Amino acid sequence: PSQPRNTRVLAWMKRYLRYVDYVGAAQLYLKDNYLLKSPLRGEHIKPRILGHWGTVPGLNLIYASLNYLITQKKCEMLFVTGPGHGAPANLANLFAEKTISEFYPEFTYDLQGMGKLIHDFSWPYTRFPSHVTPSVPGSILEGGELGYSLATAFGAALDNPNLIVAAVIGDGEAETGPIATAWHLNKFLNPKTSGAVLPIVHINGFKISNPTLFGTMSDKELHDLFWGYGYQPMIVKGPALEENMLNAVEAAYNKIRAIQKKARSSKADVIKPRWPVILLRSPKGWKGIHS
Repeated sequence: PSQPRNTRVLAWMKRYLRYVDYVGAAQLYLKDNYLLKSPLRGEHIKPRILGHWGTVPGLNLIYASLNYLITQKKCEMLFVTGPGHGAPANLANLFAEKTISEFYPEFTYDLQGMGKLIHDFSWPYTRFPSHVTPSVPGSILEGGELGYSLATAFGAALDNPNLIVAAVIGDGEAETGPIATAWHLNKFLNPKTSGAVLPIVHINGFKISNPTLFGTMSDKELHDLFWGYGYQPMIVKGPALEENMLNAVEAAYNKIRAIQKKARSSKADVIKPRWPVILLRSPKGWKGIHS
């Protein structure tokens, strides 16, 4: 007999995440010996690391969960990445789904192409620097400065009724003025004529070298804060993060479509509906080396 869908999906998810997590980490650190076929030596390591591992596994989890949702619901979705220096995750997923090789044939969809991506990331005079730039397929904005992801997401959703914009916001990024203001844009989104924004806050507790405000808050404090902003908070945390995240994005999608259906089937105005927001808690350094 065939396995239940959830078992199959979770098995796929864990295999897929092992792959993109490895490609993400390798982009940050390796310039040779990508498959570790020989003992790792100093000459295999990039002399300067530009990017942060801390945000990579969380972005991979979010990207994979949303991709699964897209395949199941056949929905139109835009992915906006806010956390700084999360490009290794974006590039790993774009390579895994063959998007990069479609645009740039030199990144062949094989081990040689994967090695080229790993070597070229953040390397002088190559295509992909340390952050998401216009050279990355699908990129609509190179922020160059933290804080504008959520405003960009709401702008993309306006007067675009079928679009859901998933905006990933780092908990350090969330402490910027533009993000703090942009939370209130939900009050201007008309569910009859516009699409929806699904904010996903990646709370891993630290920014550069300091704790984040959201990372020090309890689940109740976070719930109350975002409820006050006018959202339906959905807190996702371990130990079964993969399964919990899949369930959360599907539940959020159903909430969004329910709001839109009610608004579009009624002659009355729907004033300030309570849109979902996902608060993803994962450890800093998740899936890295444990001493």
